[in-house]
Amino acid sequence: MTTMSTAATPDIDPDLAKAQEYAAKLLLLSEGSVNRHFDPFEDIDWDNPDYAATAGEERWILPQSADPLGRHPWYLALPKDKQIEIGKYRQANVAKVGLQFESILISGMVIHNFGLPNGSPEFRYCSHEMIEEHNHTLMFQEMVNRIGIDVPGMGPLVSKFKYLAAPVAALAPNLFFMAVLAGEEPIDHIQKQILRSGEEVHPIMLGVMAIHVAEEARHISFAHEFLKTHVPEVNAANKFVLSLAMPLVMWILGRSIATPPKSFFKEFGIPEKVRKELFYGSKEAKQVFSDYFVDVRALAKELGLMNPIAKRVWKLLKIDGPSSRYRSEPLRLVTAG
Repeated sequence: MTTMSTAATPDIDPDLAKAQEYAAKLLLLSEGSVNRHFDPFEDIDWDNPDYAATAGEERWILPQSADPLGRHPWYLALPKDKQIEIGKYRQANVAKVGLQFESILISGMVIHNFGLPNGSPEFRYCSHEMIEEHNHTLMFQEMVNRIGIDVPGMGPLVSKFKYLAAPVAALAPNLFFMAVLAGEEPIDHIQKQILRSGEEVHPIMLGVMAIHVAEEARHISFAHEFLKTHVPEVNAANKFVLSLAMPLVMWILGRSIATPPKSFFKEFGIPEKVRKELFYGSKEAKQVFSDYFVDVRALAKELGLMNPIAKRVWKLLKIDGPSSRYRSEPLRLVTAG
């Protein structure tokens, strides 16, 4: 009786396999940037008469679906012209905050790219993302200019983050990309809620949101993939520090992005009680803010960053809760699940 020998299958280096998988995902994202990208001055019809900031001004009234001020009794009781005035200011300031955050992100990503080795798939993708983010800053600033209100954007303290992006990106890239998610996730969450609601909004705002949501999907995907690849590479002590830093970064930057500066409330005489109810004090306000991070909590679990102490930090900051089963899962399904 003879036996046939089978050729030995060479072992595949698991680290090499992971690197190849990561490179393939980044190539897909890079190709997406080439094949599906936008130019704010070609893809938004700025000079269309219907796009004038003064056309159909009732469309500036804040949407109830995604803006806590838009559904607050204090705002709803105001005369329509005052609702429009506040709505214009609020949306212009959100756009200004958006472009300031994108500028901070770009400054950090430039430093990250500077030190990458030749052949790194991150270099190409990050370069594509920075081009898109530059276009977003142009788009947001044009929206502010068209509305014609001299809004400040971030508050004076929050704006100091512009000095931190570069050193954090250079010294702690995992922390930097957590910060990227802390800024991108709330904006993406709010804009998707408005688009899904079907509420009528001004076409300038609609055009800006549609472009931003389409391209931010890639940017958020990259930040997730970056952390999935690089967090497992750090030692246990660093991983523990990251597990505590993650909820803190989400809370600090999330608040900075989602909460208007005090000058906004002063400008329109919004009572302090209403301000606290909108963004801090009420049960609804806490739930809305926590919901911004449903995908991030899922990522933290996947990365092994949701240890017992980290869970307490998430809970202490009141941004704990359920996590999504997949990224961008509609919130009603997450809650039901």
